[in-house]
Amino acid sequence: MRFHLIDRIDAYEPHRSVRARKLTSISEEHWQGAPQDPVMPPPLVLESLCQAATWLIVASTERRKRAALLQIGSVSFTGDVRPGDVLQLQGEVKSMSDEMAVLSGVACVIDGGAERPVLSATDIMCALIDASDLQDLDETARLQAQFIRETP
Repeated sequence: MRFHLIDRIDAYEPHRSVRARKLTSISEEHWQGAPQDPVMPPPLVLESLCQAATWLIVASTERRKRAALLQIGSVSFTGDVRPGDVLQLQGEVKSMSDEMAVLSGVACVIDGGAERPVLSATDIMCALIDASDLQDLDETARLQAQFIRETP
């Protein structure tokens, strides 16, 4: 199963913020076997936001660090994501050290040019671990180039 829940990073400011997007498609595995009116599982919307935050950490540390989720202060699911929706993910760093980062963020569905919030999360605490301990650094560089097409 392809478990990349973002399609691209639209903008980021190192150590500060990220804006990413996910274009949902009925062909994704998490919709399979869904009822006639499928809804993206809310934990996967949260995972999308966390993946965007992880790529912010990767880009901010020049691929030296990756984020591993430790805990979430609060999360609120306020709407549904359906196949075909454009999910916009916005994350902001609240604090960051060499060992830990705390972020907050919002996920919205772009609906006719307007943003409809579907999730907000605060105090997403992540341990920052050496990227080389998790994945081949060349593969990380390849994925970073795929997701982040422009430099800030």
